[in-house]
Amino acid sequence: MKYVIVGNSAAGIGGVEGIRSVDRSGEIVMFTDEPYHTYSRPLISYYLQGKTDIEKMSYRPEGFYCDNNVRLERGVKVAAIDAENRRVVLDSGASESYDKLLLATGSRAATPPIDGLENAALLFHFLTLDDAKALKSIVAPNSRVLIVGAGLIGLKCAEGLSATGCSITVTDIAGRVLSAALDEGGASMVQRHMEQQGIRFRLNDRIAKITKNRATFAGGQHVDFDILVVAAGVLPNTELMCALGCDAQRGIRVDSLSQTEVPGIYAAGDCVRCCDISSGQEKIMAILPNAYLQGEAAGVNMAGGNKSFETPIPMNAVTLMGLRVISAGTFAGEEHNAGDEGAYKKLFVEDNLLKGYILIGHVERAGIYTSLITGKIPLDTIDFDLMKAQPQLMAFSRSGRQKMLGGQ
Repeated sequence: MKYVIVGNSAAGIGGVEGIRSVDRSGEIVMFTDEPYHTYSRPLISYYLQGKTDIEKMSYRPEGFYCDNNVRLERGVKVAAIDAENRRVVLDSGASESYDKLLLATGSRAATPPIDGLENAALLFHFLTLDDAKALKSIVAPNSRVLIVGAGLIGLKCAEGLSATGCSITVTDIAGRVLSAALDEGGASMVQRHMEQQGIRFRLNDRIAKITKNRATFAGGQHVDFDILVVAAGVLPNTELMCALGCDAQRGIRVDSLSQTEVPGIYAAGDCVRCCDISSGQEKIMAILPNAYLQGEAAGVNMAGGNKSFETPIPMNAVTLMGLRVISAGTFAGEEHNAGDEGAYKKLFVEDNLLKGYILIGHVERAGIYTSLITGKIPLDTIDFDLMKAQPQLMAFSRSGRQKMLGGQ
């Protein structure tokens, strides 16, 4: 059996390890358009900040490819798929055959439709190691940096840049930071914390026009900058599947075994649409743990095993300038406030189930709340009052504790 994997990040690595858990001898060829050993993308802000280096960013040890008998082709772009003949076509015109193909192509930076964006003197994104290296090479203590986007990417970029002492303004059309990950109260707490560290925000406003060193907003006000960073979200890399006639522009559709509608082709990670079990909605969940687990399941199934990936939920875990933030699930239903001094905690309950949570400051044992969501555990079977105050296994019945710990 010959396996080809397109992509070298979490989902691709999961695919390798899934395959090798079943098939130790099949040929694996991996293509990546980046020139690097696999690295952890969330660490690029720490690289920018000087807290880590490229070697320490490795997602797997240096010997990973050799140990797993993987032929890694770096700096090589897969341009097309010949599904009928089971071959991938490279941008050089060469091709590679496959028996099973895993698309772990991830996502790319979204570019908002801002008039004159291309006129910015220095324009950057913040999604890859190359992005971080380019930004680090140019920023200086006297730089004025404008970041477009107050989501996770934009705020982590602001944190990374803050170590240089430069002036940083973050703008977003949304009325709050982390609008996809936090409610208004949680977002306000994060914003205040970052403002105390010198970050400025301009929210609920739209950039109408960009010139060389100036952003003019819809109301006529302006912000001058030396460096413009666009961190306005991501788009899934689905062009290979779209070219096969598949409806994949908003994410590749897969079944519970990570198979696409095209025989022999699997997909995993940030390029895939998943069903959010907390809301029942189908969406892309660009989260590293989900990407790895789905890639691993895909690899097992490609090699003839049977492993499903059926419990994804939106989850964000981040530390911003020392403030720890975790949110998961859907913010729907009855709200339960349980935060103490200096911390923020809100639980969302609907139909006797925990649907989501937000923790800021004190985030210990958040995994227990996550297990309540993914396990769809009825809240009347646990001591929910105790659970609201402090997540702990003692809130479960004895049989519930045994089940969570792997017992019968």
